[in-house]
Parts: sequence; C-alpha cells; structure tokens
Amino acid sequence: MAGAEARNEGLAPDLVIDGAVATITLRRPAVANRLELSDLEVLHGFLADVNARPEVLLLRLQGEGRHFCSGFNIGQVGTAGADAGRRFEGITDAVEQARPITVAVLQGGAFGGAGDLAVACDFRIGGPDSELMVPAARLGLHFYRGGLERFVAAVGLPAARRIMLAAERLDATEMRRLGLLDRVADSTAGVPALVDAFCAEIAGLAPLAILGMKQHLNRIARGTLDAAALARDIAAADASADLKEGAAAWQQRRPPQFQGR
Repeated sequence: MAGAEARNEGLAPDLVIDGAVATITLRRPAVANRLELSDLEVLHGFLADVNARPEVLLLRLQGEGRHFCSGFNIGQVGTAGADAGRRFEGITDAVEQARPITVAVLQGGAFGGAGDLAVACDFRIGGPDSELMVPAARLGLHFYRGGLERFVAAVGLPAARRIMLAAERLDATEMRRLGLLDRVADSTAGVPALVDAFCAEIAGLAPLAILGMKQHLNRIARGTLDAAALARDIAAADASADLKEGAAAWQQRRPPQFQGR
C-alpha cells in the first residue's frame, strides 16, 4: 500500500466529520492534488457516508498545499479510455447531488475537471490567487456532458465558450465577476477563516429549508423540477417545529435553535 501511494505522489483523500460539518481533503499536494482512478472510488464512498448522516449540513471540499485540484491524472486517460471521463463525471454529478450544502475551498488553482468539481459545489470560496482553467481543447479531450451543462448553467454560454473552446485561464477577479467565486478573502492566508465563518453561518440556518431548497434549485436549473416533491417539502417545512422556532426567535430578536424537524 505504501508503495502504491508513493507512486501516486501523495495520499488518498481524507474525510473528517465534526458535528454539522464534514470536510473532504485532497492530499496529493506535490501534483496539485490531482485525482487518480482509485481516488474517485474513495470519494464516492465518502459522499455515501455523508449523505447517510442527517446531522451533517455542510460538506467542505478542499486540497492540501498551494492548489485546490488539478483534475484527473492525464496519464491514466490513455489506459482508462472513455471510462475515465465517465467515472470522473460520476463523481462531479454525485457532488452536485449531495444532500448537504457543499463548499469548494479554492485556494490556488482549479484545473481541468477540478473546475467542474468546483462548479458542482453550491458555493466556492477563495483568495486572490484563485484561478480556473480547463485545458481540454489543448489536450485533445472532449469534455463530458455533465460538465458542459454545469458550466453553461453557471456562467452562461459566452463565458462557457471562453472556458471550454478558448481554454482561457481565469483569475480570481474574473471568477468573482462570473459568479465562480462567491466570497474572496483578502489574502490566501485568510481563506480558512473565511470558510469557517461561512460554514458556521450556514450551519445556523434551518436544515429542512436549506436542504430542501438546495435540491429544488438544482432541479430548476436543470429543467427537471419535480413539482410534487417540491410541494411535499414545502408542506413539511410549514408544519415543522423549526418554523415555529424561527418565527419566535425573529420576534424575540435572538438566534434560533433549529433541530431539523
């Protein structure tokens, strides 16, 4: 096992769950946290674990070192063929569909498929050195359907053309302008504190409301809204103890204490 990890220049991803917040850390900083085929299976397992834990409201996705992630190991594309793209698309789709609110911590670069991994998250937080580039056209790769759809939905067709067809490198300022960064720290060193504060803010909101609205917003964006499911979730929130607590806390000018029921 140690020899296999050494050849991959780092360690497999790690999952830590601390109360309402789960954190997945990519741990191959020597190669900008690129993902191996084996890592994709590990990530699927982590997502299944997190989805099964009702106490988890937020999932942070971050990388060690200077960069967020450099996408899939290009050296494995030739051996895995079309299956590599399908399997990477599977993990980005799974991140988009994850039950908790997802936050990508974009210190440094998000390159290749990692750009789609970041876009699949609900929020992206970075610093002045954040950047995004998808060099598929420079490598002769045709990006997979799910990623193309996500970029068009996130930034619109003209900007998606710049990212995919022109393989432009976007800096933090342009990412913020296009909505690819939701919050930007003043310095790279300030990113963790900004992420911690944001996660604490979200964790204090009503679980039934935010988790339900997340899924329905994504379905609206995809044109796949399930009106019956939306109606059920609205009715559940309307009948919840959390709604009564939220109204009482608002009137009493105190922080609410939500229980997710």
